[in-house]
Amino acid sequence: MPIISRSLYPGPPKHYINGHFETIIPSLFRKIEGIHYSREKIDTPDGDFLNLDWSKVGSQKLLIISHGLEGGADRHYAKALAKLFNASGWDVLAWNNRSCNGEINLRPILYHHGASYDLHTTVNHALDQNTYWEIYLTGISMGGAQTLKYLGESGKDLSPVIKGAAVYSTPCNLLSSAETLKKRSNRFYKERFLGKLKKKIVAKAHQFPGIFDLDLLEKTNDFDVFDTHFTAKLHGFKDARDFYLSVSADNWMKEIQIPTLIINAINDPLLGPACYPERLALNHPHLYLEMPLRGGHTGFTLKGQEFSWVEKRVIEFLSQF
Repeated sequence: MPIISRSLYPGPPKHYINGHFETIIPSLFRKIEGIHYSREKIDTPDGDFLNLDWSKVGSQKLLIISHGLEGGADRHYAKALAKLFNASGWDVLAWNNRSCNGEINLRPILYHHGASYDLHTTVNHALDQNTYWEIYLTGISMGGAQTLKYLGESGKDLSPVIKGAAVYSTPCNLLSSAETLKKRSNRFYKERFLGKLKKKIVAKAHQFPGIFDLDLLEKTNDFDVFDTHFTAKLHGFKDARDFYLSVSADNWMKEIQIPTLIINAINDPLLGPACYPERLALNHPHLYLEMPLRGGHTGFTLKGQEFSWVEKRVIEFLSQF
């Protein structure tokens, strides 16, 4: 589909002076009230579990939300989407990646950008309810990458009940995104993510003594080392580069068979050049690419409004199908 060349995002409040402000302020301070999930724990095919958080209004339409790195269903962006879609008469299911949102998982793995197998389990569980005539997918940041990978892997075998998808702030190319964390200007994000992930590794090491070198973990201060010695080791990849290249969503995006919107802001500090798949979108019958000049990473704040522009854009897009 043609690239959406003129985005209608009017921009953030004036004191959000750059992409970092647009990213950090909502992440630290935004609160969404009025969403009270009902949690369901389901088994995975490999003997682990997933926590699913439901917000139902009795609809036959369902939105499935996939969260970002070290996030969960309790993040502001997930709750905002749940509140917005509930108000429009949709049920919502926000699933939590393994070890996210309060409970360490059982297996000697965690989760990662390519963990589309757990989204597959979640979608199949929703389909098995035999309640929904229409299911739509959305993903934020890492969750967007998982969503795109899942859709591409499924290809023509995707259930006809799944009608459309919209993702935003999505690292379509994981290597390109990972490179941004080496910038001095992105030190805040690197340290925040690494700090949280290192705690998960310590918890996993307590479950499985001897699986990790915790002395090396303590010294690790960049993602190349972390992903080589911990992420890759846990999940069966050679090293960080092999992991990034192997799971990157753009390996599968050309096979997507349903209308899918990708919204990535030009000033997103966590997306590299290859995360804007213009050439693919120009020649793909189902991909729509929208690139607002502003928005930061998962920001897109609107002055004085509860919901962000991108959240309103997601429901506008998905409501067409």
